[in-house]
Amino acid sequence: MKRNLVIVLIAIGVAAGIGIGLYVGKEGEKVSKGAIKDVQQFGVGPTRNVKALLAEDPVLYVGTSQGIVRYNTQDGQHMVFDNKNSGLVSNGIFYLTKIDNKLWVGTYGGGLSIFDGEKWKTYNIPQGLADAFVYGAAKAPNGDIWIATWSGANQIIGGKLDDPKAWKTYTVKNTNGGLPNDWVYSVIVDPKGNVWFGTEGGLAFYDGSKWKNWNHKDGLGAPYEKVKDTLTKDTDPATLSKHHARQKVEMGLEKMQAPYNPNYIVSMLLDSKGRIWCGTWGGGLSVFENGKFKTYTTSEGLIGNYVPMLKEGPDGAIWIGQNKGLSKLKEGMFGSKFINYTKEGGLYGDIVFSMAFMQNGSVWVGSFGGASNFTKGIK
Repeated sequence: MKRNLVIVLIAIGVAAGIGIGLYVGKEGEKVSKGAIKDVQQFGVGPTRNVKALLAEDPVLYVGTSQGIVRYNTQDGQHMVFDNKNSGLVSNGIFYLTKIDNKLWVGTYGGGLSIFDGEKWKTYNIPQGLADAFVYGAAKAPNGDIWIATWSGANQIIGGKLDDPKAWKTYTVKNTNGGLPNDWVYSVIVDPKGNVWFGTEGGLAFYDGSKWKNWNHKDGLGAPYEKVKDTLTKDTDPATLSKHHARQKVEMGLEKMQAPYNPNYIVSMLLDSKGRIWCGTWGGGLSVFENGKFKTYTTSEGLIGNYVPMLKEGPDGAIWIGQNKGLSKLKEGMFGSKFINYTKEGGLYGDIVFSMAFMQNGSVWVGSFGGASNFTKGIK
């Protein structure tokens, strides 16, 4: 790894041959330990994080709390984008994707920024965006663009971003509750053009004419009694925010003085088998298939019950970023098993937000404080 990347990603050392606290669980069973090696670590500061990683070989885009790094993994060349030298309004990066060969960037409070390789263009509330906090974007087969924000979801008909008449906003109010909550953290379009939303109030589905939604009463997230002993001791957000306090009342959770909301989908994934995976806030991991949820928690082998990241690997394995580490779910004819990785074994931090797989077999994992590059992959 060439050192010219350290301008933004401050190299703090290479951990080669480091031992890992690795546990393999089969439906809750914890067995043996193993080891991994060939890990390079890069820091972004003790109070910052790497929320987004996007692989476009040989380039890796790194979305941090202080802007974006475009890093060429072959020659070490890099370019930094922030609110001083680009069209970014906010340096807080939450989401990165490529649509129509352009880089789409969801930011904290700075709207949606798009980079075509030469120039930037930003879309915000005056252009039709529902909110300046953007958490996802997806293109439908018919050309429509969908955007997840903190104040509902946007649909841009035909992807005509510069046509004010093409912008639509969907909220709890104008969908009659079809969208169960206006805080939309994920949006995915399936191959049939159906749109799925991960919200703070559950999972929603829209086929272009009708809405459906599901929440904890339908099986999303684990019950409080099952996970209560694993919940973080952090301050309950409901004591600090009117929004979260109202949400707890609406969901019947006001008596629970803990950071727990099984309806709160903080990450979502549509896998190659057509299943929808939902990472919840304290309620573990739920998978939605054939109209039913199955939920995994620490009782089934996860390392944590807060799930801010979901990713499917090249081999079809499901990777789960949690508040206490990273898990790999391998499914087989004899059941499922989790392999859990921690900071001790090479992760920069145990709160895992992002992940990227490069064609050379290396795997990048972004977390609170920095990122790790597993140069020979994670087994």
